[in-house]
Amino acid sequence: MRVLSRRPAAFAAAAALAAACAACGSSQPATPPASPVAGSSFPATVSAANGAVHIASRPTAIVSLSPTSTEMLYAIGAGSQVKAVDSDSDYPPQAPMTKLSGFQPNVEAIVGYKPDLVVVDGNTGGLIKSLAAFKIPVLELPAATKLSDVYAQFGELGRATGHLAQAGRENARLRSQLARIAAEAPHQAKPLTYYYELDQTYYSVTSDTFVGQLLHLLGMKSIADTATGAAAAGGYPQLSPEFIIKANPDYIILADTVCCHQSAATVASRSGWSGLTAVKDGHVIALNDDIASRWGPRITDLLQTVETAIAKDGGA
Repeated sequence: MRVLSRRPAAFAAAAALAAACAACGSSQPATPPASPVAGSSFPATVSAANGAVHIASRPTAIVSLSPTSTEMLYAIGAGSQVKAVDSDSDYPPQAPMTKLSGFQPNVEAIVGYKPDLVVVDGNTGGLIKSLAAFKIPVLELPAATKLSDVYAQFGELGRATGHLAQAGRENARLRSQLARIAAEAPHQAKPLTYYYELDQTYYSVTSDTFVGQLLHLLGMKSIADTATGAAAAGGYPQLSPEFIIKANPDYIILADTVCCHQSAATVASRSGWSGLTAVKDGHVIALNDDIASRWGPRITDLLQTVETAIAKDGGA
Protein backbone atom coordinates (compact mmCIF):
# COMPACT_ATOMS: atom_id res chain seq x y z
CA MET A 1 0.00 0.00 0.00
CA ARG A 2 1.23 3.46 -0.86
CA VAL A 3 -0.48 4.87 2.18
CA LEU A 4 1.82 7.75 2.83
CA SER A 5 1.40 9.24 -0.59
CA ARG A 6 -2.08 7.95 -1.38
CA ARG A 7 -4.92 6.69 0.82
CA PRO A 8 -5.20 2.86 1.06
CA ALA A 9 -7.24 1.42 -1.80
CA ALA A 10 -10.05 0.39 0.52
CA PHE A 11 -10.89 3.98 1.31
CA ALA A 12 -9.13 6.12 -1.28
CA ALA A 13 -12.40 7.40 -2.68
CA ALA A 14 -13.62 8.44 0.74
CA ALA A 15 -10.67 10.61 1.65
CA ALA A 16 -9.20 12.57 -1.24
CA LEU A 17 -6.43 14.88 -0.19
CA ALA A 18 -7.20 18.59 -0.17
CA ALA A 19 -4.81 21.45 -0.81
CA ALA A 20 -2.20 21.68 1.90
CA CYS A 21 -1.57 24.66 4.12
CA ALA A 22 1.79 25.67 5.52
CA ALA A 23 1.48 23.91 8.86
CA CYS A 24 3.47 22.97 11.90
CA GLY A 25 5.87 25.90 11.55
CA SER A 26 7.59 24.26 8.62
CA SER A 27 10.15 26.35 6.82
CA GLN A 28 9.99 26.58 3.05
CA PRO A 29 12.73 24.55 1.34
CA ALA A 30 15.41 26.68 -0.24
CA THR A 31 16.31 26.15 -3.87
CA PRO A 32 19.88 27.30 -4.38
CA PRO A 33 21.29 27.49 -7.89
CA ALA A 34 22.10 24.01 -9.11
CA SER A 35 25.77 23.30 -9.59
CA PRO A 36 27.93 20.22 -9.97
CA VAL A 37 29.11 18.72 -6.70
CA ALA A 38 31.31 15.86 -5.64
CA GLY A 39 29.70 12.53 -6.44
CA SER A 40 27.42 14.04 -9.08
CA SER A 41 29.19 12.83 -12.21
CA PHE A 42 27.24 11.59 -15.20
CA PRO A 43 26.34 9.23 -16.70
CA ALA A 44 25.01 7.76 -13.46
CA THR A 45 23.24 4.56 -12.48
CA VAL A 46 20.74 4.82 -9.65
CA SER A 47 19.19 1.90 -7.78
CA ALA A 48 15.43 2.36 -7.35
CA ALA A 49 12.43 0.11 -6.74
CA ASN A 50 12.28 -0.54 -10.49
CA GLY A 51 15.91 -1.63 -10.62
CA ALA A 52 19.04 0.04 -11.91
CA VAL A 53 18.15 3.27 -13.74
CA HIS A 54 20.68 4.73 -16.16
CA ILE A 55 20.78 8.52 -16.40
CA ALA A 56 22.95 9.72 -19.26
CA SER A 57 23.36 13.36 -18.23
CA ARG A 58 22.38 15.72 -15.47
CA PRO A 59 18.58 16.14 -15.80
CA THR A 60 17.19 19.61 -16.42
CA ALA A 61 13.53 18.76 -17.12
CA ILE A 62 12.31 16.56 -14.27
CA VAL A 63 8.66 15.57 -14.00
CA SER A 64 7.60 14.44 -10.52
CA LEU A 65 4.38 12.49 -10.08
CA SER A 66 5.05 11.94 -6.38
CA PRO A 67 4.28 14.69 -3.84
CA THR A 68 6.91 13.32 -1.48
CA SER A 69 9.59 13.19 -4.16
CA THR A 70 8.70 16.75 -5.15
CA GLU A 71 9.40 17.89 -1.59
CA MET A 72 12.63 15.90 -1.53
CA LEU A 73 13.84 17.38 -4.82
CA TYR A 74 13.41 20.91 -3.51
CA ALA A 75 14.95 20.02 -0.15
CA ILE A 76 18.19 18.90 -1.83
CA GLY A 77 18.39 21.96 -4.07
CA ALA A 78 17.17 20.37 -7.30
CA GLY A 79 14.08 22.57 -7.61
CA SER A 80 15.43 24.51 -10.59
CA GLN A 81 15.66 21.24 -12.51
CA VAL A 82 11.97 20.41 -11.98
CA LYS A 83 9.84 21.22 -15.02
CA ALA A 84 6.45 19.88 -13.91
CA VAL A 85 4.82 18.18 -10.93
CA ASP A 86 1.50 16.41 -10.48
CA SER A 87 -1.71 18.00 -9.21
CA ASP A 88 -1.12 16.71 -5.66
CA SER A 89 2.38 18.19 -5.37
CA ASP A 90 1.28 21.33 -3.57
CA TYR A 91 4.45 21.87 -1.55
CA PRO A 92 6.67 23.79 -1.72
CA PRO A 93 4.50 26.58 -3.18
CA GLN A 94 6.93 27.31 -6.00
CA ALA A 95 6.71 23.78 -7.42
CA PRO A 96 5.33 23.94 -11.00
CA MET A 97 2.02 22.20 -10.37
CA THR A 98 0.16 20.92 -13.42
CA LYS A 99 -2.88 18.78 -14.20
CA LEU A 100 -0.70 15.67 -14.42
CA SER A 101 -1.97 12.83 -12.24
CA GLY A 102 -0.10 10.22 -10.27
CA PHE A 103 -3.34 8.26 -9.85
CA GLN A 104 -4.18 8.08 -13.55
CA PRO A 105 -0.99 8.99 -15.42
CA ASN A 106 -1.41 10.15 -19.01
CA VAL A 107 1.65 9.07 -20.98
CA GLU A 108 1.04 11.55 -23.80
CA ALA A 109 0.69 14.45 -21.37
CA ILE A 110 3.86 13.48 -19.51
CA VAL A 111 5.87 13.09 -22.70
CA GLY A 112 4.59 16.49 -23.79
CA TYR A 113 6.81 18.10 -21.15
CA LYS A 114 9.85 16.48 -22.80
CA PRO A 115 11.24 15.20 -19.48
CA ASP A 116 14.71 13.77 -19.12
CA LEU A 117 13.73 12.14 -15.80
CA VAL A 118 10.36 11.14 -14.32
CA VAL A 119 9.93 10.32 -10.64
CA VAL A 120 6.98 8.22 -9.43
CA ASP A 121 5.95 6.44 -6.25
CA GLY A 122 4.34 3.50 -8.08
CA ASN A 123 4.23 1.88 -11.50
CA THR A 124 0.58 2.77 -12.07
CA GLY A 125 -0.81 1.35 -15.30
CA GLY A 126 2.60 0.11 -16.41
CA LEU A 127 3.81 3.71 -16.74
CA ILE A 128 7.49 2.85 -16.48
CA LYS A 129 7.38 0.53 -19.50
CA SER A 130 5.34 3.06 -21.47
CA LEU A 131 7.89 5.82 -20.84
CA ALA A 132 10.75 3.46 -21.66
CA ALA A 133 9.41 3.41 -25.22
CA PHE A 134 10.30 7.11 -25.36
CA LYS A 135 13.70 6.47 -23.76
CA ILE A 136 12.70 8.46 -20.66
CA PRO A 137 14.33 7.20 -17.44
CA VAL A 138 11.98 6.69 -14.51
CA LEU A 139 12.81 6.45 -10.81
CA GLU A 140 10.23 4.56 -8.74
CA LEU A 141 10.47 5.61 -5.10
CA PRO A 142 7.57 3.96 -3.22
CA ALA A 143 6.15 4.83 0.18
CA ALA A 144 8.69 4.34 2.93
CA THR A 145 8.13 1.50 5.36
CA LYS A 146 11.02 2.49 7.63
CA LEU A 147 13.24 5.51 8.23
CA SER A 148 16.14 4.00 6.31
CA ASP A 149 13.93 4.10 3.20
CA VAL A 150 13.67 7.88 3.54
CA TYR A 151 17.43 8.30 3.78
CA ALA A 152 17.95 5.94 0.84
CA GLN A 153 15.50 7.86 -1.36
CA PHE A 154 17.21 11.16 -0.62
CA GLY A 155 20.46 9.53 -1.71
CA GLU A 156 18.92 8.13 -4.88
CA LEU A 157 17.45 11.51 -5.84
CA GLY A 158 20.74 13.20 -4.99
CA ARG A 159 22.68 10.91 -7.29
CA ALA A 160 20.07 11.15 -10.05
CA THR A 161 20.05 14.97 -10.04
CA GLY A 162 23.67 15.79 -9.26
CA HIS A 163 23.01 16.82 -5.65
CA LEU A 164 24.49 13.94 -3.70
CA ALA A 165 26.25 16.17 -1.18
CA GLN A 166 23.07 18.17 -0.53
CA ALA A 167 21.15 14.92 -0.07
CA GLY A 168 23.67 13.82 2.51
CA ARG A 169 23.27 17.09 4.38
CA GLU A 170 19.48 16.74 4.32
CA ASN A 171 19.74 13.22 5.74
CA ALA A 172 22.03 14.51 8.49
CA ARG A 173 19.53 17.28 9.26
CA LEU A 174 16.66 14.79 9.49
CA ARG A 175 18.61 12.44 11.77
CA SER A 176 19.63 15.30 14.04
CA GLN A 177 16.14 16.78 14.30
CA LEU A 178 14.43 13.44 14.87
CA ALA A 179 16.93 12.62 17.61
CA ARG A 180 16.40 16.03 19.22
CA ILE A 181 12.60 15.72 19.18
CA ALA A 182 12.74 12.21 20.61
CA ALA A 183 15.11 13.34 23.37
CA GLU A 184 12.76 16.19 24.32
CA ALA A 185 9.75 13.90 24.71
CA PRO A 186 8.67 13.33 28.33
CA HIS A 187 9.80 9.97 29.70
CA GLN A 188 6.96 7.48 30.03
CA ALA A 189 6.75 4.70 32.61
CA LYS A 190 4.71 2.79 30.02
CA PRO A 191 3.93 3.54 26.37
CA LEU A 192 1.27 6.15 25.67
CA THR A 193 -1.50 4.60 23.60
CA TYR A 194 -3.04 6.32 20.60
CA TYR A 195 -5.69 5.98 17.94
CA TYR A 196 -4.39 7.38 14.63
CA GLU A 197 -7.29 8.26 12.36
CA LEU A 198 -6.74 8.14 8.60
CA ASP A 199 -10.35 8.83 7.71
CA GLN A 200 -13.87 8.84 9.10
CA THR A 201 -14.36 5.14 8.47
CA TYR A 202 -11.80 4.44 11.21
CA TYR A 203 -8.89 3.15 9.17
CA SER A 204 -5.80 3.38 11.34
CA VAL A 205 -2.13 2.41 11.57
CA THR A 206 -0.27 -0.09 13.71
CA SER A 207 3.05 0.53 15.42
CA ASP A 208 4.80 -1.42 12.64
CA THR A 209 3.93 1.10 9.92
CA PHE A 210 6.17 4.01 8.98
CA VAL A 211 4.06 6.48 10.97
CA GLY A 212 3.89 4.01 13.84
CA GLN A 213 7.68 3.76 13.91
CA LEU A 214 7.95 7.55 14.02
CA LEU A 215 5.55 7.77 16.95
CA HIS A 216 7.43 4.96 18.70
CA LEU A 217 10.34 7.42 18.98
CA LEU A 218 8.11 9.32 21.43
CA GLY A 219 7.26 6.23 23.45
CA MET A 220 3.84 5.70 21.89
CA LYS A 221 1.95 2.54 20.95
CA SER A 222 -1.03 2.14 18.63
CA ILE A 223 -4.25 0.56 19.85
CA ALA A 224 -4.59 -0.92 16.34
CA ASP A 225 -1.80 -3.38 17.15
CA THR A 226 -4.30 -5.73 18.76
CA ALA A 227 -7.03 -5.34 16.14
CA THR A 228 -8.19 -8.49 14.39
CA GLY A 229 -6.71 -8.67 10.92
CA ALA A 230 -4.20 -5.86 11.46
CA ALA A 231 -1.31 -7.83 9.98
CA ALA A 232 -3.39 -9.06 7.04
CA ALA A 233 -4.31 -5.44 6.33
CA GLY A 234 -0.65 -4.55 6.00
CA GLY A 235 -0.72 -2.59 9.25
CA TYR A 236 -3.66 -0.44 8.16
CA PRO A 237 -6.74 -2.09 9.69
CA GLN A 238 -10.24 -0.68 9.73
CA LEU A 239 -11.30 -0.38 13.35
CA SER A 240 -14.79 -0.09 14.75
CA PRO A 241 -16.07 2.65 17.06
CA GLU A 242 -16.66 -0.02 19.69
CA PHE A 243 -13.04 -1.19 19.49
CA ILE A 244 -11.73 2.35 19.85
CA ILE A 245 -14.03 3.17 22.77
CA LYS A 246 -13.06 -0.04 24.56
CA ALA A 247 -9.34 0.62 24.00
CA ASN A 248 -9.75 4.13 25.46
CA PRO A 249 -6.47 5.55 24.06
CA ASP A 250 -4.43 8.20 25.81
CA TYR A 251 -4.33 10.23 22.58
CA ILE A 252 -6.33 10.57 19.39
CA ILE A 253 -4.30 11.74 16.39
CA LEU A 254 -6.27 13.04 13.42
CA ALA A 255 -4.78 12.80 9.93
CA ASP A 256 -8.10 13.77 8.30
CA THR A 257 -8.46 17.39 9.35
CA VAL A 258 -8.26 18.86 5.84
CA CYS A 259 -9.92 16.23 3.68
CA CYS A 260 -12.70 15.42 6.12
CA HIS A 261 -12.81 18.48 8.40
CA GLN A 262 -12.27 16.47 11.57
CA SER A 263 -11.34 18.19 14.84
CA ALA A 264 -11.49 17.77 18.59
CA ALA A 265 -15.06 19.08 18.46
CA THR A 266 -16.25 16.62 15.80
CA VAL A 267 -14.59 13.75 17.64
CA ALA A 268 -16.29 14.71 20.90
CA SER A 269 -19.66 14.80 19.14
CA ARG A 270 -19.42 11.16 18.04
CA SER A 271 -21.70 8.78 19.89
CA GLY A 272 -19.93 7.42 22.98
CA TRP A 273 -16.68 9.29 22.36
CA SER A 274 -17.14 12.17 24.79
CA GLY A 275 -16.25 9.82 27.65
CA LEU A 276 -12.91 8.81 26.18
CA THR A 277 -9.87 9.79 28.22
CA ALA A 278 -8.27 11.49 25.22
CA VAL A 279 -11.36 13.62 24.65
CA LYS A 280 -11.93 14.52 28.30
CA ASP A 281 -8.26 15.44 28.81
CA GLY A 282 -7.99 17.41 25.57
CA HIS A 283 -5.56 14.93 24.07
CA VAL A 284 -6.79 15.18 20.47
CA ILE A 285 -3.94 16.12 18.13
CA ALA A 286 -4.76 17.58 14.71
CA LEU A 287 -2.28 16.99 11.88
CA ASN A 288 -2.18 18.45 8.40
CA ASP A 289 -3.27 15.65 6.06
CA ASP A 290 -0.48 16.14 3.54
CA ILE A 291 2.30 16.27 6.11
CA ALA A 292 0.83 13.14 7.68
CA SER A 293 0.66 11.31 4.34
CA ARG A 294 4.18 11.97 3.07
CA TRP A 295 7.55 10.57 4.07
CA GLY A 296 9.84 13.42 3.04
CA PRO A 297 11.56 16.33 4.76
CA ARG A 298 8.49 17.33 6.79
CA ILE A 299 8.31 14.13 8.84
CA THR A 300 10.03 16.19 11.52
CA ASP A 301 7.03 18.55 11.50
CA LEU A 302 4.69 15.64 12.19
CA LEU A 303 6.81 14.32 15.04
CA GLN A 304 7.30 17.81 16.51
CA THR A 305 3.54 18.47 16.50
CA VAL A 306 2.86 15.31 18.47
CA GLU A 307 5.80 15.81 20.84
CA THR A 308 4.75 19.39 21.56
CA ALA A 309 1.24 18.23 22.45
CA ILE A 310 2.55 15.51 24.76
CA ALA A 311 5.00 17.89 26.47
CA LYS A 312 2.23 20.46 26.96
CA ASP A 313 0.15 17.80 28.64
CA GLY A 314 3.03 16.81 30.88
CA GLY A 315 3.39 13.43 29.23
CA ALA A 316 -0.24 12.53 29.99
